[in-house]
This record gives sequence, C-alpha cells and structure tokens, in this order.
Amino acid sequence: MEQLKSGNVAELKVIGQDGSRWVLDGQDEEIYLNMSEADEDTAVGHTVRVFLYANRKGKLTATMHMPNMTFGTYGWARVIRVEDQEGVYVDIGSSFEVLVNKADMPRIRSLWPKIDDELYMTLRTDLGGTIFGRLATEERVLEEIAPAPTSIMNANLTARAYRLLPVGSFMLTIPENYRIFIHRSEQEAEPRLGQEITVRVIDVHNDGTLNGSMLPRKEERLGGDAETIWNYLNDIGGRMPFTDRSTPEEIKEMFNLSKGAFKRALGKLMKEGKITQSDGWTEIK
Repeated sequence: MEQLKSGNVAELKVIGQDGSRWVLDGQDEEIYLNMSEADEDTAVGHTVRVFLYANRKGKLTATMHMPNMTFGTYGWARVIRVEDQEGVYVDIGSSFEVLVNKADMPRIRSLWPKIDDELYMTLRTDLGGTIFGRLATEERVLEEIAPAPTSIMNANLTARAYRLLPVGSFMLTIPENYRIFIHRSEQEAEPRLGQEITVRVIDVHNDGTLNGSMLPRKEERLGGDAETIWNYLNDIGGRMPFTDRSTPEEIKEMFNLSKGAFKRALGKLMKEGKITQSDGWTEIK
C-alpha cells in the first residue's frame, strides 16, 4: 500500500461507519472520511480514492473532494484572503484553505495578489502534516508548459503572472499553459502576482515559448493619442498653438508623445474632419 501522509492521494477501503463518517483502512490506523465529503454511493466494502490532510488536531483525515494540485503536482489556486503578517490564503478546490507564506510573496506589497487572483503552485507539508502552498519554481514551470505554435503570433491571449522580476514578468496563458515573457518596456504597469490580464504575442521562439506585450497595437495607440489631443482641444476652448510643425520637445512636454505619434494623431483627426491647421494653430473645425 502507498505511503499514507498528508498531501498525498490514496485508494483506501471503507471498513465501517461511525456516525456521519466513513471509516477507512489506514494500515495501522483508522482514517475518517466525512459523508459530506464522499460520493453518495459510497458504502462499506468500497475502495475509494481520497486526498489526505491533517485536521486541526493533527490527525490524518480524508476527503474525496480532490484539490487542483497535490504533493508533487501543480495547478491554479484562487486567492480568498490576504493577511499582511502571514501571507495569502488560497482555495485549492478541496475542503480547506491553504496558506502561501509571506516569504513567497513579492517584496513590493502592491505586487501581492488580491482576492480572486490565482497562483500557480504545489503543496508542501510541515513536520506536523499541515499543508501549505509553494509557488512553482521556474525549473518546474518549464517542465509543465506546452509549446506554442507559430500561428499564435500577434494573437491576444489571457495570462496570469507567476514570476515577477525587475526586467519583466513571466506568465502562463489560460488555458493553453504557454509560457510568455513580458519585458518591462512592454508593460504599461507591472502586473500583480497571479493577476489575469490580456497579452499580445510579439515573438514565438523555437522552443515554443513566447514574448508578449501589454501595450496596445500601433493602430489602437493612435486612437488613444487622438482622443488625448481631442480632449485637450475641447478643454481649452477649441484652439491650441501646436501643429505638426511643433518641436519634439514641445510635444513631449505638453502631451508626453513622440513627434511621430503626435503627427499621426493629428492626421487621424484631420482625416475625420474634426480639426484644421493654419498659421501655427490647430483648431476644432
């Protein structure tokens, strides 16, 4: 029979009933399975597949509500509570919550996950059998990922951040499990650990890993830049002393745009018939 310890899955025989609990054959000890955590057709004599954990008294207990991950396997766990002094409590899909220790969280508090973010993790136990969560290491992630096809280039994907570094963020796509790296230059803001965002594929490597961007496409940015200029014109009465002949320094200081982006945005507004330019001024038409 397999080793029976907290965090493992086992197949055990039902040998009796004790009130609202089934009694399982745990070799040298009896292991209890609450009927509320068992299949309805469970009966004495059946062999059942259970997940083992230590209850609050430290006694080995069973549930048939299988978690999203076990000792040695990995999966996503939803954040249900955040405690500054302890860490993050997560729902692993079973009958109890699990703590991911504060030491595993980013040093910058604002990058900690929030409720409903999800962490890619496995389970570990302390000497007393209490289960806690451990974030996946980069080495293990590389074993778990799927290679992305070249056809994925320029696609928008849903991804969650599993590792944050000063140079950028490493993410796994949902549900494909592609690994995608977002350089800091391709981020509008650094994502939280476990945050779910939309990313755009900008490179597919030979090994099937990806590079991505959180920034809008060029044509999408153009729309945003044009809106910025349009709003500015409306706010100041419909006339401004900036045109496509303004200096890059003037444009950067006023709009935080490059001259190229500024000219494209003006061109879009002119093409739409919203503005005109003359004598060094741009006006609402």
